[in-house]
Amino acid sequence: MSRLRILLLLPLVALLGGCNFVVMNPAGDIAVQQRDLVVVSVVLMLLIIIPVMALTVFFAWKYRQSNTAAPYEPDWDHSTHLELVIWSMPLLIIICLGAVTWSSTHLLDPYRRLDRIAPGQAATLNDPLVVEVVALDWKWLFIYPEYGVAAVNELVAPLDRQIRFKITGTSVMNSFYIPALAGQIYAMPGMETKLHAVINKPGKYEGFSANYSGAGFSNMRFAFHGVDQAGFDAWIAKAKGSQDKLSRDIYLELEKPSEKVPVKLYSSVDADLYKLILNQCAQPGKMCMSEMMAIDSKGGMGLASARNILPLKYNVSQLDGSASVKNYVASVCTVADAVREAADRTFTPGDPTPMSGAGLSRTRAPAPFQFTPVPSSAERRASNT
Repeated sequence: MSRLRILLLLPLVALLGGCNFVVMNPAGDIAVQQRDLVVVSVVLMLLIIIPVMALTVFFAWKYRQSNTAAPYEPDWDHSTHLELVIWSMPLLIIICLGAVTWSSTHLLDPYRRLDRIAPGQAATLNDPLVVEVVALDWKWLFIYPEYGVAAVNELVAPLDRQIRFKITGTSVMNSFYIPALAGQIYAMPGMETKLHAVINKPGKYEGFSANYSGAGFSNMRFAFHGVDQAGFDAWIAKAKGSQDKLSRDIYLELEKPSEKVPVKLYSSVDADLYKLILNQCAQPGKMCMSEMMAIDSKGGMGLASARNILPLKYNVSQLDGSASVKNYVASVCTVADAVREAADRTFTPGDPTPMSGAGLSRTRAPAPFQFTPVPSSAERRASNT
């Protein structure tokens, strides 16, 4: 009956044909090196795991209760040879594993430029393909600054050419991941991460977000095409022939949450759009993070900065016109400067009194401090007498 049960389970093995082993059979050199690192690490660990598991079964069988021929030594407590094997072998494996992991971690740093694009083929440092990646809710935007085109949910790259990804996000954190190309790296709003990779085999591969980001997460996928140079040039020409242009206003519409967005190409992209997205100031009238940091680097907000910041809007409800109350930001140093600044402003709050101090009553000056010396012990005794 036990053999019959095993035979009944064999048809289930056919279901494994639907599994995708792309991580162990990648198409990019970086992913291949990462695959090799995983294999080497597993093999090094198995050098100690397999003997331990085998010896566990061996000892259990040899010293079973029914085996009366096995020697029984209840007073045994130490063996120098056994202790040497138990401690030296794992230590050597840990040293080897640490050395391999440490060197590979630096060589496969996603921020590091590629030294090679294939085994024995050095990378050309002066000709990388730059792709600016923006993780939206719930779709991906790819901008090609060298060619002035952009695409939604479609990424195309030529074979054997280094790709330099600049990655950011707009709302919550996502993870940019193409298993056939390289390892995953996070996409975070207000921050830029980088990834260097190369595709060596032609084909269509899947990319997706590997970090949960809300209701539309499961559909946040895109197609990555590895093509030859002629195919890449044809795709660029197709994008340039599109009737759609990625202006700033179009991007603000695209930024709104949506699911299952079809592939869309844009023949042109507004200048510095990626920088505006990265600095979280794609909305008109919003100060960029780089400008805020520039103010901070100069010592903070002074009178001139207060005048520049005053008419800006920060709340999203104010940007779309739904807010009825406006916020004001101001900074003053002295009463005289405040009065002069309020008079010179073209955009003045309704009541500048709290800001300038005009009309406020002065507080009474405190009484002068009087010092009363403490009498000595001899003076206290004379006073008591």
